[in-house]
Amino acid sequence: MKIIALILTGFVAIEHIYILWLEMFAWETAGRKVFKGSLKPELFTPTKILAANQGLYNGFLAAGLIWSFLISDENWSKNVALFFLGCVAVAGLYGAATASKRILYVQALPAILAIVVWLL
Repeated sequence: MKIIALILTGFVAIEHIYILWLEMFAWETAGRKVFKGSLKPELFTPTKILAANQGLYNGFLAAGLIWSFLISDENWSKNVALFFLGCVAVAGLYGAATASKRILYVQALPAILAIVVWLL
């Protein structure tokens, strides 16, 4: 089970590195494709700084999850992973409730799955 928990945690970390890149560096290019339909095309340029700020926060979530892999104490590593996965899950649930239901499946569900596997 630990291997599955580590794989899921790694997946969530990689996903948040991608979100960091998308929101900080590719908002007006790839971001337009990913968020078409949820945001009017003319809003990408004026919201570039806001998206970059969100991307930075996603980077902090990824950094916390990656940090959990570098901790040698098993309990401490697990607790750090659970904390950051919890942050991702809460952010995903909030995003699903306020922005797009898709966030529930893309962000919250993988984190919740990883939490469940860690706790088994």
